[in-house]
Amino acid sequence: MGFLDLFLIAVALSMDAFAVSVCKGLSVGKLKPKHSLIAGAYFGGFQALMPVVGFLLGFKFEKFIVSVDHWIAFVLLAVIGANMIKEALGGDEDEVDSSFGFKAMLPMAVATSIDALAVGITFAFLNVSIVKAAALIGITTFVLSAIGVVVGNLFGAKYKSKAELLGGIVLILIGLKILLEHLGILSF
Repeated sequence: MGFLDLFLIAVALSMDAFAVSVCKGLSVGKLKPKHSLIAGAYFGGFQALMPVVGFLLGFKFEKFIVSVDHWIAFVLLAVIGANMIKEALGGDEDEVDSSFGFKAMLPMAVATSIDALAVGITFAFLNVSIVKAAALIGITTFVLSAIGVVVGNLFGAKYKSKAELLGGIVLILIGLKILLEHLGILSF
């Protein structure tokens, strides 16, 4: 898996965190730089941690499922992507607390990084360098989350569903690419 693929995965995974950050920015009256830094640190940190956890789990069980790893990668990415698209098109608006404290941020950081855990499992099957991938995902999510807080404060929540929709489509396309490459239908 090349840098572009990893970067696209990082951007796609960060879309949930970006969307929540937009809502956090919307909920804050007077925006301060610390708001962006806190959101970036929580979301970026968990987005970097969860693929490592998933990778370790996937690596442990790799020998049992190596013959179907491409199907697992495809299904996991497709399900995560489809869920993101469903959330984007669902129109349900989640109420977001304006607090940037531990009790408010931790559950959101965990919830938005569960998909990164599943992607980490696929990284084990694809022999991806997990340190580089986790760092790229974490940094990308940090930057986009920090920007999301500012965007939310300036423009409101109108970009939330578009970000989730784009992220879902990208994950599905990458899953399809992995499957087609493994089946020999596509080669890059």
